[in-house]
Amino acid sequence: MHPNQTVQRRRRLAKGQMPFAVVFSCIDSRVPPEIVFDRGLGDLFATRTGAQTADAVALGSVEFGPDETGTPLIFVLGHEACGAVTAAIESIRTNTPAPGHVQAVVDALRPAYDIAVGQSGDMVDNMVRAQTKLTVAQRKNEPGLAEKIKAGRLMIVGGRYSLTTGRVELIA
Repeated sequence: MHPNQTVQRRRRLAKGQMPFAVVFSCIDSRVPPEIVFDRGLGDLFATRTGAQTADAVALGSVEFGPDETGTPLIFVLGHEACGAVTAAIESIRTNTPAPGHVQAVVDALRPAYDIAVGQSGDMVDNMVRAQTKLTVAQRKNEPGLAEKIKAGRLMIVGGRYSLTTGRVELIA
């Protein structure tokens, strides 16, 4: 439907924004949150990192919506065939450091790897799911966010986007 993409919408938003969700997702070019969820200008705060790994800047960006504008939803979005996850698996399995700062992404994905390696099935998909669930759990345990959840002002959930079907499955 491509909502909220008009010149009039853009002009109204020049005065301020009130997105209804923060989407914390991967940098993958095939998974832009505004297109995945068919949203327009001013609908979403989007924070994107490799396999939704988080450092202090990314965390601050995710927390901005709930803290500053009262955004009531954080959605952590993993996806099928994640290149960052695939690269991390290769780096960890071969004990070969990733180039430059990409190693920071690999290091951040290590807990998800440790969960996924013990599971049957597709390692990449298991790790995507593990990373999404871990990220949701970590955000729920952030003191400021946990307080908002307890007060009923915030929900944090996770999902997995299928590149082949275009559907998002709730997983956390």
